[in-house]
Amino acid sequence: MHPVLHQVTERIRHRSRLTRDRYLTLMQEQTANERPRNQLACGNLAHVTAACTQLQKNILMDMTRFNVAIVTAYNDMVSAHQPYGYYPEKIKAILSELGHTAQIAGGVPAMCDGITQGQPGMDLSLFSRDVIAQATTVALSHNAFDATLLLGICDKIAPGQLMGALRFGHLPTIFIPAGSMTTGISNDEKVKIRQQYAAGQIGHDALQGMENQAYHSHGTCTFYGTANTNQLVFEAMGLMLPGAAFIHPDDPLRHALTKAAVTQITRQTIGTANYQPLSQLVSEEHIVNGVVALLASGGSTNHTLHLVAVARAAGMILTWDDFNDLSAVVPLLARMYPNGPEDINAFQHAGGVPQLLQLLAERELVHTNVKSVIGRFEDQIKLPYLHDNKLCWQIVNGTRRPDVVAPSGQAFHPSGGLKVLDGNLGRAVIKTSAVAEDYHCIEADAVVFNSQHDVETAYQAGELNRDAIIVVRFNGPAANGMPELHKLMPILGNLQNAGYKIALVTDGRLSGASGKIPAAIHIIPEAAKNGPLARLRTGDRIQLNAKNGQLDVLTDLTYRTHVKPDLSLQHYGYGREFFALFRNQVSSAEQGASVLFVVDNIDEVNE
Repeated sequence: MHPVLHQVTERIRHRSRLTRDRYLTLMQEQTANERPRNQLACGNLAHVTAACTQLQKNILMDMTRFNVAIVTAYNDMVSAHQPYGYYPEKIKAILSELGHTAQIAGGVPAMCDGITQGQPGMDLSLFSRDVIAQATTVALSHNAFDATLLLGICDKIAPGQLMGALRFGHLPTIFIPAGSMTTGISNDEKVKIRQQYAAGQIGHDALQGMENQAYHSHGTCTFYGTANTNQLVFEAMGLMLPGAAFIHPDDPLRHALTKAAVTQITRQTIGTANYQPLSQLVSEEHIVNGVVALLASGGSTNHTLHLVAVARAAGMILTWDDFNDLSAVVPLLARMYPNGPEDINAFQHAGGVPQLLQLLAERELVHTNVKSVIGRFEDQIKLPYLHDNKLCWQIVNGTRRPDVVAPSGQAFHPSGGLKVLDGNLGRAVIKTSAVAEDYHCIEADAVVFNSQHDVETAYQAGELNRDAIIVVRFNGPAANGMPELHKLMPILGNLQNAGYKIALVTDGRLSGASGKIPAAIHIIPEAAKNGPLARLRTGDRIQLNAKNGQLDVLTDLTYRTHVKPDLSLQHYGYGREFFALFRNQVSSAEQGASVLFVVDNIDEVNE
């Protein structure tokens, strides 16, 4: 095992010793109740079975049979989740053949950042993760289930489902993916047209036509953003069948993998010889494996929030320093847009997650003494295929796309490209895997905004044609829910292409889409919490140094007061008023930007 891997894992274990023990004790107490349906009173059980067929009632009344909870994020507007529409009936049919039942325990919201980008709904996006976690626990609260199947993929949905399921971590749990859409327009062409539109060189119809080619069918969007990072990381953690994440929804292999996952869950329930609760599959080692897979693949920076929150749901304390230290030794082994021109389908063709795990295992950069939903780590480095309509597995045997997944012994970059910046402006994360070396260190005057829309207005007025560090503040979780600021990327890309030295500093989010622009994001303390960003003015000199991890303002801010803009227009309308409690109670970005652990006193308990 690589020494840094060992050090970080043990550091997490020591830091979390009391809260992890408390969590595991709770899971043992919930397990001690044995088969949940046995605990239901006659009236309770009658309600559970009331709408069932007589056959289903007979099975549910038989306590030697299993009842599986389906928690679904289905809706038919979000392309990634549209295929889930027919999954429950398929799952029920598979279980019926095995003599068991399944019920849709509940549905969770599944909003799409691609739809809400730049719109008022984006202010609800990050908070929806905690809502989904709560909705998952409500779905499972009927306590009538022996196992859980999670149907969820995208940005906040899958992490939220996992967080909620971890509070029922005594139940075996498996994620069932739906797969990615086929490749549409190339990523290079997509970026080119967006930048041309931002510069006023093409019209709305040309932009719309391109976007329709990029997002053109059911399945997950193919660029390597948060949705596909969820799938890659959770597969690497062993929470779904190996090689399952990125098979197209209509591929016969997809149906075979779904059937195998449903069958597998029945082998792991309480009372079986292979009982394997979720709480055992999200350990310190699994969390570290997830972080390593994130770094090695150049995944979304949103996981510096989500993995922290997932870990906390299982009683563990993961910090940005853990990401930073692992990133220094984990090489970049995959190149997908925005870190490279190809997409997730090319990654899957190259060997997918099993190939990535094999490369990491060769370097002793993952824990291999871990269990997964299919068995052991050795089972995770196998690829599925069909032979005579039968699901088979083969050991990965090297990359089939060396331009997308590195060959054995090689890497695209010696580090994972995710760093923590620290200085008198606060702490931030930066993703440098797609940033040219010449832009890793930038010193320039600040141009300060409180909204990405104001940046757009200034750009269109020609006010940003200079070397500058664009500051977008009051976009943290306590200010307005921490929306993603993707509207900035074509603008800043155009300025960089024009020869200007450009960087972004913000307490907002950017997913994995910062690309070639050096972007210090998730800054804490955020401006709304009286962080130093609230004292900045246009013209202040800022130094961003991604090589030595520094983020400083060179202007003396000592005697300035904090700016307190009126944010009320971002707090009302489109349902945002319902989230006032979230904005008032949310934790910092480094603590996962969550409201769920405020009452847990998790740091106090571990002191």
